[in-house]
Amino acid sequence: MTTPRGNPWAVLATLSLGFFMTLLDLTIVNIAVPDVMRSLHTGLDQVMWTVSGYALVLAALLVTSSRLGDLKGRRALFAAGVAVFTLASAACGLATGPATLIAARAVQGLGAALLTPQTMALIVTTFPAGRRGAALGVWGSVAGVATLSGPTLGGFLVSTAGWRWVFFINVPIGLLVLAMTFLLIPDVRPARAGRLDLPGVLLSTAALTCLTFALMEGDRYSWNAWIWVLGATGPLLGAAFLRHQARRQNADPLVPFALFRDRGFAVMTALIGAIGAALVAAVLPLSLYLQQDLGLSAMRAGLALAPSPLVSLLVSPFAGRLSDRVGGRRVLLAGLLSYTLGLAATALLTTPTAHAATFVLPLMLMGLGTGCVIAPLSSEAMRNVPPPLAGAASGINNTVRQLGSVLGTAAATALMAVGSPLTGIHLALTFPIAALTLAALTVLLTRNGTPPAVNARKAS
Repeated sequence: MTTPRGNPWAVLATLSLGFFMTLLDLTIVNIAVPDVMRSLHTGLDQVMWTVSGYALVLAALLVTSSRLGDLKGRRALFAAGVAVFTLASAACGLATGPATLIAARAVQGLGAALLTPQTMALIVTTFPAGRRGAALGVWGSVAGVATLSGPTLGGFLVSTAGWRWVFFINVPIGLLVLAMTFLLIPDVRPARAGRLDLPGVLLSTAALTCLTFALMEGDRYSWNAWIWVLGATGPLLGAAFLRHQARRQNADPLVPFALFRDRGFAVMTALIGAIGAALVAAVLPLSLYLQQDLGLSAMRAGLALAPSPLVSLLVSPFAGRLSDRVGGRRVLLAGLLSYTLGLAATALLTTPTAHAATFVLPLMLMGLGTGCVIAPLSSEAMRNVPPPLAGAASGINNTVRQLGSVLGTAAATALMAVGSPLTGIHLALTFPIAALTLAALTVLLTRNGTPPAVNARKAS
């Protein structure tokens, strides 16, 4: 009789559900901000820290937690992250004041940072190269749907059950994921115990915190002198971190430089940041346009954007399988072109008299593009990564993706403030169009590797 423990698809379902929670909480809280302000009798600046604090802790600790998974066991780190995230979600829902809510959200970010890099690393070590693209396609479709469905689900929960259920909904899901983790995911320990590089942890955390804070809060503080100081301090600390890592390459470094000797990993990691910035920078102005210019409610705006994540959800698994057969570069290039064309059409249609239905076809084209981007981007980056370094590679990818998202948000926010509201929307949409065009040109000039399925057939 077969057992579900260790079944690759059961493992994937568990990892995807946990990953879904963390990404959903990046966007679901935005819709609850007005209700939180009224309920806790506080101002916008304090409540917005419930959004910023989560993203800040998540970005700052991804590299550290990924390396911990390599050294101490990925299932253990994933389970710890789910437990911390679930308990913090309950604390968020029970918060009686803004300080309590902000603190609980920061702990939520810690839980998300612990579990997020383990998901990709466990997928890489669970699935053989010939089936990895399909698995990462499912994982990527979950990521896309979670990020884009936040406003819709958040609007439904706030309007029917109250803002606290934006957090309480994570509790039963988290308990389910925790049970599935111990029932379905094998506990594979590293071959040798290693030691965590504590000076590296301090340097990387400080560098990422300074840089992320400056990008996230620059617009709110009018890019004053302190923001520029933090923005400059981040790269300086980052340079000190890299110098420290160079001296530790033979002693369990947080960032193994050997990963970047693989051209595919280096190029795709850079593209992950650029595409992450572009995707976030596209959604933000479109969401505001639908609500401010077309007068839609938050829930209706979320539903108007739904064609994109729905198509992405349907396409991603097939795009992953196609990447395994024909090579990820071709699928990735097609996805970038599809998303760019859809976004350009959307930008042309954003007029004061447009109707939400006008954007269905362009949004479907964008969803097709997203579905064809996520799986090959991840599978091509991780194709040649040795299993012992999968956690470190995943941490680097997720950190770059998170920094890209923060940069995209900062760029879109700054551009939307230029000129009239509609002019700002159009200007903000030029940033992701330019970033995606540059990414497509980079992919076009990158050599296509041998598809994993072909390698598997040759080996057999």
